[in-house]
Amino acid sequence: MAFQLLLNLVIAFVWMLLMRDLTVSGSLVGLLIGLLLMTLMRRFFPKPFYPRKVWACVKLFALLLKELVVSSFSVIGQIIKPKLTFTPGIFAYETELNSGWEVTLLCGLLNLTPGTLLLEVSPDEKTLYIHAMHIQEAHGVEKHIRETFEKAIMEVTRS
Repeated sequence: MAFQLLLNLVIAFVWMLLMRDLTVSGSLVGLLIGLLLMTLMRRFFPKPFYPRKVWACVKLFALLLKELVVSSFSVIGQIIKPKLTFTPGIFAYETELNSGWEVTLLCGLLNLTPGTLLLEVSPDEKTLYIHAMHIQEAHGVEKHIRETFEKAIMEVTRS
């Protein structure tokens, strides 16, 4: 992926020099032309085409922003209520992620999920102990984590 991105930047820079257009619009045109050329040559690259990985990173960042906004409103809603109506508890969550980096990223995202807080990671990095604000909803939280966070992290880290 890094080689493909670097090659695209070199093509864009050469385009800008050939056209004598050292502006932002010139660099964008150069990047698009480089992307087009690399799309035509992608079968010669041993690794998957890099825009897929870039798109997966953008989707993960958008998911992070969405969860940040949702968690903020959830906390505001709990603060505004005059009476506390939640039943906190701890549950174990089995993850499918392999590397330490993936688990660390999941832990950071979990702390932003409304009503959840990561307490501990098992020594084998397969079980996460999570505190939930509403323990009755633990199964729903597990499903949400698996379908959103883990899926997005695997798209970014695996080819």
